[in-house]
Amino acid sequence: MNKKVLVTGGAGFLGINLIRYLLHQGVTDIVSLDMAEFDYPEKDRVKIIKGDIRDKNAVREAMKGVQWVVHTAAALPLYKKDEIFSTDIEGTQNLIEEAHHEMVERFVHISSTAVYGIPDHHPLAEDDQLIGVGPYGVAKIKAEKVCLEYREKGMCVPILRPKSFIGPERLGVFALFYDWAKDGKNFPMIGSGNNRYQLLDVEDLCEAIYLCLIKDAEITNDIFNVGATDFTTMKEDYQAVLDRAGHGKKIIGFPAKPLIWALRILEFFKLSPLYKWVYETACEDSFVSTEKIEQKLHFYPKFSNKQALVRNYEWYLDNLHTFENAGGISHRVPWSQGILKFFKLFF
Repeated sequence: MNKKVLVTGGAGFLGINLIRYLLHQGVTDIVSLDMAEFDYPEKDRVKIIKGDIRDKNAVREAMKGVQWVVHTAAALPLYKKDEIFSTDIEGTQNLIEEAHHEMVERFVHISSTAVYGIPDHHPLAEDDQLIGVGPYGVAKIKAEKVCLEYREKGMCVPILRPKSFIGPERLGVFALFYDWAKDGKNFPMIGSGNNRYQLLDVEDLCEAIYLCLIKDAEITNDIFNVGATDFTTMKEDYQAVLDRAGHGKKIIGFPAKPLIWALRILEFFKLSPLYKWVYETACEDSFVSTEKIEQKLHFYPKFSNKQALVRNYEWYLDNLHTFENAGGISHRVPWSQGILKFFKLFF
């Protein structure tokens, strides 16, 4: 396909999966802009620019001759507030401003369902009220507003709000669960686990992004929720991983309120990697309507929650030797378990 595509955050979890998807679709002119090293086998097939989306010079260099932009780069919730705001808002502003200057044909912005906060009803539709939780949720709302300003200037700016997505290369908070499953531990859950919590396989998200690139601008220049359509309760979906691990272990529910208070204290003292968006929503229903993307883009996810979780777990097992001693705060590395590693002994 004769299009030059810029993927911001190309060295990240979503970025590398999207680059692989685009290569498979015949897109051969791809630029990755990321602060992190692009240390994948595909590095000889991609133009790599190591830089920060907050750096206008790096953005200008990366945007030259580009027709399509997919903006996946973001500072995640474990980053400091000022880093989240400067990256997710100012970085987005830099990118779309330069894209407008370069007359880019399409700018796909990856937002988040974190923009809905902790709502009082489900499923959530694209026109529901936006109430972000924490700096990350607030920043995602403001980044969307920046995108909408440029849509008013005539740009085609599809905005995707994916549920938590998992798959090959995804570690982060999920690595904690997979580590316990691998070692034959029961796994504690906040609340009964009977709530419905929608996830999304990264391959499905890549397909949704691709449809936003290739379908008619009048159809795609909109906001779309993206999530699995086949999901049950958290307890049942996550049990699929423990069953795959084969140790006969179970998901064990705990009363939500005292556990949430304990996690708040542990977070305050930086003893736990779990942040508010994770533990305050884990015991609540959390799912979005996908009717709009189904009707307008004819997008239907291939993977259920269970399939996505197990697929991610199997990748984790196959690649454990490559990251066993790594750590950090991105989705591409396991998060330090902190004091939770001690509690693991009792499960």
